[in-house]
Amino acid sequence: MIGYYILIGAIALVSWLVSRKLKSKFKFYSNVHLENGMSGAEIAEKMLADHGIRDVKVVSTPGKLTDHYNPKDKTVNLSESVYNQRNASSAAVAAHECGHAVQHAQAYEWLGLRSQLVPVVSVTSGMSMWVVFGGLVLGGAAGIGLGYWVAVAGLVMMGMATLFSFVTLPVEYDASNRALAWLKNKNIVTPKEYAGSEDALKWAARTYLVAAIGSLATLVYWGLQVFGGRD
Repeated sequence: MIGYYILIGAIALVSWLVSRKLKSKFKFYSNVHLENGMSGAEIAEKMLADHGIRDVKVVSTPGKLTDHYNPKDKTVNLSESVYNQRNASSAAVAAHECGHAVQHAQAYEWLGLRSQLVPVVSVTSGMSMWVVFGGLVLGGAAGIGLGYWVAVAGLVMMGMATLFSFVTLPVEYDASNRALAWLKNKNIVTPKEYAGSEDALKWAARTYLVAAIGSLATLVYWGLQVFGGRD
């Protein structure tokens, strides 16, 4: 267990550092005001219109960094700061979330796969570690009957969460690429504003990368506890 706590601590530290850097980047680029004077909401609406998407609404949602696209009700949800502000950060976030709406409209396969995994992961991710641990307590590490299979079931649950984390990577990177390409090709931002938007989205993507690596490391650790303890 000590090794597990060290692993979790290391992952948490890296995640915190990346998250802190992301917040500082967004704060910095929030001071790079757009010459076109467009708000995040206006940019989102224009990107949707330019892609011929008429059935998606752009709405404001409370909180910070709470921006997301909801495929169920087809809404681009922008945090209050992004929705109303007119800077490089808000442009990047608004366009990125619209990138997901474009993925949905064009049936992007990775987004479809992630959507299929959501119901499963929402149920299993919170209990997977406890199932593995419970199986080990029952003798799973020694390959003893029920305990072993309980632990394996927990690993399968954990594996689904890890799969979800890695499937999320191409979805997020692709949404950012779509956003940046549109911002540049439509001359929505100046070169300086574009550089800020690009940098902000790169750091946002790194949070997903750290999460995926952390999920894989946790899966490998518990897998070694289950399978490594067998004769």
